[in-house]
Amino acid sequence: MELLLSPYFSLFLIIILGYTLGAINIRGIGLGVSAVLFVAMVFGYYGLVIPQDFKQVGLVLFIFTIGFQAGPSFFETFRKDGKKLLILAFVIVVSSAIVSVICGYSFGFSGELTGGLFAGAITSTPGLAAITELSHSNEATIGYGLSYPFGVIGVVIFIKFLPRLFNMDIKKAEENYNENLNIKYPKVLSRNFIVENEHVYGKSIAELELRKKTGANISRVLQNGCASTPHSHTILEKGAIIRAVGTAEDLSKVQELLGPPTELHISLGSDYNVKYIVVTNKKVLNKTLSKLDLQNKYNVVITRIKRSGLEFCASPDIKIQFADKLKVVGTKEDIDKLSELIGDEANKVYEANYIPVALGIVLGILLGKLKLEIGEFELSLGLTGGVMTVAIIMGRLRKVGPVVFSVTGAANSILRQIGLLLFLASVGAEAGSNLVEILKENGLKLFFSGVLITLIPMIIGVFLSKFFLKIDVLQLLGGIAGGMTSTPGLAVATSMTKANSPGVAYTTIYPIAMILVILCVQIIYMIL
Repeated sequence: MELLLSPYFSLFLIIILGYTLGAINIRGIGLGVSAVLFVAMVFGYYGLVIPQDFKQVGLVLFIFTIGFQAGPSFFETFRKDGKKLLILAFVIVVSSAIVSVICGYSFGFSGELTGGLFAGAITSTPGLAAITELSHSNEATIGYGLSYPFGVIGVVIFIKFLPRLFNMDIKKAEENYNENLNIKYPKVLSRNFIVENEHVYGKSIAELELRKKTGANISRVLQNGCASTPHSHTILEKGAIIRAVGTAEDLSKVQELLGPPTELHISLGSDYNVKYIVVTNKKVLNKTLSKLDLQNKYNVVITRIKRSGLEFCASPDIKIQFADKLKVVGTKEDIDKLSELIGDEANKVYEANYIPVALGIVLGILLGKLKLEIGEFELSLGLTGGVMTVAIIMGRLRKVGPVVFSVTGAANSILRQIGLLLFLASVGAEAGSNLVEILKENGLKLFFSGVLITLIPMIIGVFLSKFFLKIDVLQLLGGIAGGMTSTPGLAVATSMTKANSPGVAYTTIYPIAMILVILCVQIIYMIL
């Protein structure tokens, strides 16, 4: 028994048991990684205490990796769906505050007790801090302690079963998500064409403005029996065969401009090569292809780019990022010269660079400690908000001056899983330690109020999203977790799909929800 109460031994035992339990599926329903939380609650009930440091370290690792991964698409999502997500955050937080006030009036709770119930039901530590600073009373902490366990568990269970409860198809949503990705990043194709349009005979590629008019890249040309990589000044003669690289729409435009497609093959000489080179040189990062002018300077053609599992045409306005893979056509000598500029040191891509993670967390903690005074109130991002804000910015920028913010996908995934497991185990043990005792001592009214404050806003949010805002289930999963400021909820949401949509929605909503919670908890205290 003494060994079971050892935090180091029990922490990893909880992870083993949680993973084992989470792997059990009954008719397609399973707890997944969230099972770690419930196993930890059992251990917590029997007296296990996990040091707070595990919880904090797990929290910052998990939040940073989520924010860093979502950074590149966060601002785009905010522009596209920001209004809908803002409305969802507002509705969830404000409806939760309204339910809190109704419960407070109905059961005769004090303002500080009701404020604590609200903060716990929506799992907001900054909200608890705000109400305790206002009231200087331990009633807020009691209310928070009563509603927090279900605030954690309720959100996790609600999100886990949300698709089944409201007949939402995750697989279909993932297909739509992938279709939208394909629209944004359409499949890159290559095809050969015969120059038969008399209006282009004797004109150079630059004069024809091929790239501008079609969106395609010309990777090689065969004419007069000689195959070569083209230059902007390459003249196209009647009967020349060109190889174009682009989307189906781009290639259709090439056909209209030059002539029909052909099955004839263009064989480059033994001195020519087609290969991918990896961007690892800091000096070229965040520079566009047009600014680098690689085709004219190095006599090569960049036909396509692979980035984070996506492949797209190499347009002139594309900014080069660390670990981009550029498909290059040219002589071996020219490609070798280009490789010296680009870097092409693949080992650097797979090296786990944890400096950006450590730097981001340090800066996030410092940012979270900054306070903005508005009259009698103080607003701050707190630990979670500070780390997430910095992570989003770093994920978006990827480079500031000579400093490159690069974290490999594998490293990001490992850190996120470690942080998630530490956090869930710690929160679970903490919630389970006094759950039964508090219920016995303080009765069911407070607990029942906490349940209502947690569940009703989420149900309202789902109906609003489904019938009015038309938010898809993937964004809704992350949106509910963000509106409830629930990191465990986000953990469950991200484990239910391979798409990054829940994480992006969470990072979009969370900062707004957190500020609304701090404002609402103060209003609750003043009203009651």
